[in-house]
Amino acid sequence: MAGLDKLDMLFVVWAFAFQIILIIHFALRKRYFNEYTLKYGWLVYALCIPALIISVILWVGGKSWSFWLGGIFFVLFAVCGYRIDYVKKIAWRRPLVLSMMFPPYASLYLSTVMFYWWQLALLSRPLWFVYAGLFVIATILNIASH
Repeated sequence: MAGLDKLDMLFVVWAFAFQIILIIHFALRKRYFNEYTLKYGWLVYALCIPALIISVILWVGGKSWSFWLGGIFFVLFAVCGYRIDYVKKIAWRRPLVLSMMFPPYASLYLSTVMFYWWQLALLSRPLWFVYAGLFVIATILNIASH
């Protein structure tokens, strides 16, 4: 990671923190639905606040749009998800309601993750590969937790 400036490091740390938090969330979501997910699952959506702040810092700092767009997608995803899950309280995961999942929810989620993941290739190929592994783990846990 030598040669990365402070903004690059901010991006890298946030991208990995985001993915690790998702892994933990997906690992807990199904097993501890009543104790964790219903009470604290909204905190994952609340992470859009630091994501937005980091995106603004990256934008103001002159980073390419591709580095700060993930945070913008995350805000859109979080607003959509929070509205569906906590405001309207729509149980769309079981049974799966495809019109809720596609396009809004899954598209915004994948856009967020992809803009955090793909940009790592511009900074460090090894980090990109590590993130790919984390993405696979998160995806498996996400699917299994529904």
